[in-house]
Amino acid sequence: MSRVLAVCRKELHQITRDQRTLLILVFVPVFFLLLYWYALNFDIRNVRLAVEDRDGTPESRAVVAAFTQSGYFQQTHAVYSPSEAERLLDLDEVRAVLAIPEGFGRTVSAGRTGVVQVILSGDNANTAATVTGYAGSILHSVAAQLAPGGVELQPPVSLEPRIWYNPELRSTLFLVPGLIAYICMITAVTSTALSIVREKETGTIEQVRMAPIGTVAFIIGKTIPYFLISLASAALIILASMALFDLPMRGSWLALLVALSIFLVGALATGLFISTIATTQQFAFQVALLVSLLPTMMLSGFVFPISSMPAALQVVTHAVPARYFLVALRGILLKGTALGPLWPQLAALTIYAAVMLGLASLRLAKERA
Repeated sequence: MSRVLAVCRKELHQITRDQRTLLILVFVPVFFLLLYWYALNFDIRNVRLAVEDRDGTPESRAVVAAFTQSGYFQQTHAVYSPSEAERLLDLDEVRAVLAIPEGFGRTVSAGRTGVVQVILSGDNANTAATVTGYAGSILHSVAAQLAPGGVELQPPVSLEPRIWYNPELRSTLFLVPGLIAYICMITAVTSTALSIVREKETGTIEQVRMAPIGTVAFIIGKTIPYFLISLASAALIILASMALFDLPMRGSWLALLVALSIFLVGALATGLFISTIATTQQFAFQVALLVSLLPTMMLSGFVFPISSMPAALQVVTHAVPARYFLVALRGILLKGTALGPLWPQLAALTIYAAVMLGLASLRLAKERA
């Protein structure tokens, strides 16, 4: 028993000396629990809605009010043409469009059935199916208000749902782009996270310190081989997804290359920054997984809708690069979106990549000083 206790004391001493590993073991599980508690919510709320009310009668306004006051929809835009509604759906600025035709109020007042159209973005099949159910329930309540005597024989309002980009509501068209971003982020971050710390462990970091090369040039030289490998790997993943899951390519290959390249540079720079602060490859690998795996899975819109998250957590998602890449990737693959309309996502990815490259360069410059 004394030998067991001696081994136990030795191991506890080693664990307490490695404070970083101790922090990971103690506090990361609590962090996971809090994050899952806030993000693990399959209820669809605050769906961004554009309203195209061509009628402007009390009956049409009652329909709009029922949608906006339900708690499921949040009106963010008022549109006046189908092309404007299409543009908002293409840019992912709204998830649904409520279209009320001219003459709707007159039709309802005459005792006939007025048709209300709800156009949904089908790039998220689960959300589209759920939102269609919400819309049907809301219109049933509106019908009861407009026809207090009963709606069984001649309902005053009927729903005409239209699903764009994925009319069959295939879940693979929603999940596969998320998997592509997820795999690319993890592999890119972990690949460079071990590069500089490996030189620390082997002792070759001294050669790096004495090398006649600037820090930024060294960082770029470190990144290029991993960038080419990550780009080739991502291309294989995308082509395999098209072959295995019938993933469409409705946009430009050039647009895809630009978005993917900026995203990979940011991911690789994240790994380099981790490598500059880590002291062992084991610790670097653990941090790389923590930084890349969980945010990409939970906070990018891959699995859980960002609009349904608490406001504080929605703010945190703005620091997750996969959030912007997913919008661009789904837009290019499923909607045929060009580079121009995607400039907010590309700008955010560029800023993230520049910040991470700057942090990695500053940290390495401090190491070399």
